[in-house]
Amino acid sequence: MAEIFICNSDELAEGGKGIRFPLLAGSDEATGFVVRYDGGAHGYLNRCAHVPVELDWSPGEFFEGSGLYIMCATHGAIYVPETGHCTGGPCRGGRLRKIQITEVDGKIFWHPDDYLTSKPISSL
Repeated sequence: MAEIFICNSDELAEGGKGIRFPLLAGSDEATGFVVRYDGGAHGYLNRCAHVPVELDWSPGEFFEGSGLYIMCATHGAIYVPETGHCTGGPCRGGRLRKIQITEVDGKIFWHPDDYLTSKPISSL
């Protein structure tokens, strides 16, 4: 499957606001997100491992105050940005669903897989 453009690399600040993007998780409409941490771009399905709710506090706000961990706004679960593993909260030991991300020539792309696919553009 072809890679899908998300954003320009300079739109992601280290430990800062993430970029959301539409996708299908199975047959359900959902969002993915990409954040920058430790110099790399990391992408996940925007769904808590505890209960399937979106993680962000407000659109794109995924990190807790220190900028070191992704935090679920609903349950307070704490996730390691590089791996998506939950290290604290109600889903400890669980993990976020990783999305393959590539960063090439100042652009960030995501790669669909067998479960996460691009959302078709609706015709008007």
